[in-house]
Amino acid sequence: MQSTRPLWLILAPVIFLILWSAGFAVAKIAVAHAAPLTILALRYSLVLVLLIPVALVMRPPLPKSWRAAGDVALVGFLIQVVYFGLCYVAFKLGVSAGGVAIIVCLQPILVALAAPWTVGERLGRKAWTGLALGLAGSVMVILGRSAVAAENTLGLVLTFVALLGITGGTLYEKRFGVSHHPVTSNLIQYAVGAACTLPVALATESMAINWDAEFLWAMAYLVIGNSLLAMTLLLAMIRVGEVARVSALFYLVPALSALFAWPLLGEAMPPLSWAGMALAAFGVALVSRKARAR
Repeated sequence: MQSTRPLWLILAPVIFLILWSAGFAVAKIAVAHAAPLTILALRYSLVLVLLIPVALVMRPPLPKSWRAAGDVALVGFLIQVVYFGLCYVAFKLGVSAGGVAIIVCLQPILVALAAPWTVGERLGRKAWTGLALGLAGSVMVILGRSAVAAENTLGLVLTFVALLGITGGTLYEKRFGVSHHPVTSNLIQYAVGAACTLPVALATESMAINWDAEFLWAMAYLVIGNSLLAMTLLLAMIRVGEVARVSALFYLVPALSALFAWPLLGEAMPPLSWAGMALAAFGVALVSRKARAR
């Protein structure tokens, strides 16, 4: 007998993709008002301000050991500090959005390669075909919007490290994060993010912020839409689904990010990008399709 999945889990991939993808354009708006690490430190601190009262009221179960708490903290460090932090620094060093997107789009391939040895998951031939099509579609979207330009070498190296961060965080969460309450996980992970980014921002940036209406709504979206809702959905999908199939959703992020950048930033979508979006969606559909029960 096939179990019925809850409605929120059925809708989770769509909601996650919308929230996560729009965040890139919103972050670009926010960066115009403050330095990158200043924005991350403020973002993580505000998330903690919202989560601590929730945790005090709900009293979610804490990790059962220091080792379990360390597992949660490591996932937070890999995603919030290594991935987001290094991507933001790469932008500051002059790496183009297209350059970062092409590198980060390798994440589903790395996850699929590592999953059999780390979390015991294997993909079939159809799923591997979907991964290849998703990567090709993502590259088409990026090439359609970005001119080929010389990139900062250090920035590219940092972006590759950021790629390893999101890949490692995804796999580690799948293996060790199943038993933790989402409020507890988010509280620990964003505490790690704030503890790591705030000192670096204080040491390397002026911490100056242009507090206008545009920055306020952008920060509100990054805190609520990206940090709380999108991250909670991502962790939930990783825990209940196959990690390689969940990671394949990231192939759609460049396409949807380009779509959101159109009205928010005035960056038009050329025909090649529309074709790439369709190809990436088809590839993700192949990866996400589960084998029929025999």
